Amino acid sequence: MRLRPEEITSILRQRIEQYDVETDLSEVGSVLQVGDGIARVHGLENCVALEMLEFEHGVVGIAFNLEEDNVGAALFGDWEQVGEESPCAGQGASRASPSARR
Repeated sequence: MRLRPEEITSILRQRIEQYDVETDLSEVGSVLQVGDGIARVHGLENCVALEMLEFEHGVVGIAFNLEEDNVGAALFGDWEQVGEESPCAGQGASRASPSARR
């Protein structure tokens, strides 16, 4: 069986058009310090005020204090499970108030 270049091109074009990849562009930081239900997180450079944050063990947080090199967040849930160096993922500005940008 011989394929012509036009057939190969057609097959490749069809496969490329049907190709779908899910990407996750969430920003991930790490906890610097945690205590009394408050966490300091480093690495969330695009975080906005009132943005929802996800921590390990199902703990969620809300970004309040936006500083140059870290974000202060109030934690909800079993916050004692969150420790230093724990990952923290920002949910993006779309879930936060548009007027909350720094």
